[in-house]
Amino acid sequence: MKIKTIRAHELLDSRGNPTLEAVAILENDISAAAMVPSGASTGQHEALELRDGDPNRYLGRGVLRAVEHVNVEIAPVLAGMDVTDQREIDQIMLDLDGTPNKSKLGANAILAVSIACLKAGAAANHLPFYAYVSTLCDPEPTDKFTMPIPMMNVLNGGKHAKGSADFQEYMIMPTGAPSIVEAVRWGAEIFHNLGKIIQEKGWPTTVGDEGGYAPPVRSNEQPLELIMAAMEKAGYRPGEQVSIALDPAATELHMNDTYHLEKDGRKDLTYEEMVDLYEAWIRKYPIVSIEDGLAEEDWDGFNHLMEETEGHVQIVGDDLFVTNAQRVQIGIWENAANSVLIKVNQIGTITEALKTIKLAREHGMTCIISHRSGETELPFEADFAVGTHVGQIKIGSLSRSERVAEYNQLMRIERELGDRAQMATFRFAR
Repeated sequence: MKIKTIRAHELLDSRGNPTLEAVAILENDISAAAMVPSGASTGQHEALELRDGDPNRYLGRGVLRAVEHVNVEIAPVLAGMDVTDQREIDQIMLDLDGTPNKSKLGANAILAVSIACLKAGAAANHLPFYAYVSTLCDPEPTDKFTMPIPMMNVLNGGKHAKGSADFQEYMIMPTGAPSIVEAVRWGAEIFHNLGKIIQEKGWPTTVGDEGGYAPPVRSNEQPLELIMAAMEKAGYRPGEQVSIALDPAATELHMNDTYHLEKDGRKDLTYEEMVDLYEAWIRKYPIVSIEDGLAEEDWDGFNHLMEETEGHVQIVGDDLFVTNAQRVQIGIWENAANSVLIKVNQIGTITEALKTIKLAREHGMTCIISHRSGETELPFEADFAVGTHVGQIKIGSLSRSERVAEYNQLMRIERELGDRAQMATFRFAR
């Protein structure tokens, strides 16, 4: 099961921007390919996504330099290695790069190879991708697999949908669904009913980067009212069957140490005032999860949100942690969050992502496997979420094929597993 060669080339992501695909080819001619996603609102501590910067080609967003790094620098070093030695493969690439943020080779180059080798390892072992991932998390064979509760982005704002709400994502979570198949059905029905409500207001049903509707709402609270109406119109009980999750992406709202909510006509808000806003909404709506409710360096704000919600709400760090175990450790010391969003392209290798998941679990934190706003047709997150048994996944809305591919893969996996699949429980359900 040794690596014969690795090839890379440039393709496009869901926004029509260049991305990189790597193909790992084994000596027995088994091969596996992987593409890497790209974020719009990125944390300053994320690993570096290497772009060419040539304004005459793809507006400077080409990735031919990263492709060359794979073909010329990474491939010769990994040739002859056992493809199942994921930790060693990743470490060799980290040593070859030698920078703290993967700026020499590019996190996109390194990650494409890391995932391609992971997929090739699964194929070489004749295992489903999710089952092979599970062996890296728990070497002991497992019979049961945890199907993740999806966070479904039904209304976009912020950098993902200019002209809509200031907050980036308004999501629904079918926490009461008995299966992924039912969870997807519930979400789709609510999503389509939301579209009808938006149409009735005379607004367009255009969607943002992650497939959620992007109407010209009048305030940041109005999306919550629309979602509640859609739940009820679809025949689901808010807070009992389906809950709400938020991702304000507050770093994008943070200027000069205060927060600015343009849609609400409010400026210079302190972190205490932001937390007061969230608390008022939590009392009014079935909100069970808030991701990046404060800016990425506002540790005091995150701590205040944790203390005020008293462990009853999932407080998620995305830009705060960027899937980095060192940042998560700081968050543990600061009591800044009780959940970690896992985006493998933020950190750059499978091994480092698994290390972060392990640390979070050891300290009683939940984890959520997440996509990016610029995605690919590879439904990686579905298999990775099932294989890591984290119990939650964030993969966008019930529209746009790159998002629907993830939901379809989850349903395929559940059907393949049969009674070996068990739906996750959500410990913050109200």
